[in-house]
Amino acid sequence: MCWSATADLAAGAGVAAVGVACVIRTRSRGDLPLAALPLLLGAHQIVESLVWDAGGGRGPATVVWAVIALPLLAVWVPVGVLCAAPRRARRRLTLPLAVGVVTAAALGYAVAVDPVRAEIRGHTMGYVVDLARPELVVAGYLFATVGALLMSGDRGLILLGVLVAVGAAICWSLWELEFVSTWCAFAAVGSVALLGWVNSRGTADPLEPVDHG
Repeated sequence: MCWSATADLAAGAGVAAVGVACVIRTRSRGDLPLAALPLLLGAHQIVESLVWDAGGGRGPATVVWAVIALPLLAVWVPVGVLCAAPRRARRRLTLPLAVGVVTAAALGYAVAVDPVRAEIRGHTMGYVVDLARPELVVAGYLFATVGALLMSGDRGLILLGVLVAVGAAICWSLWELEFVSTWCAFAAVGSVALLGWVNSRGTADPLEPVDHG
């Protein structure tokens, strides 16, 4: 994953296949946003293979990759968790959602004003984003995504949040300059855990609303 165009393409196809299985097996409309997340992450890895082929830079593939990785995921994940979470947890989940919206706005503005530049760094891909307060934006991003999973009140999503948090720590310690790329790749592979979560969501009729509270 993310070590070359070929690796990104193969990983993306595999993760997208997991996403198809997740969507097919989903029994509740509220679970669909999270169930579809591997499809988005798989497409994301495939887009990065195009960034590799282009030699990095600021081309269209880099822009698409950055829009998915930065503002879109910062909102998609907390919205998906809020839709799928038990009723008792939904009120507290408005906090990571609000943080995600603010973070996405900051990231979207940064990408629009000064397009992200991709740089090939050995066997990893680095992305350069011009942010005024990067430490606050990264903290907000992780709180919106990982924090939403950990606050979900759902055992499977909490486990996924722990796995992704550990992955974020590993990626930051090993590849600080390439953190965004490597963490997104780790999260994509972690989509397999989402398939297990989908399979554990009860026996309701397909796409019928389910109250998990």
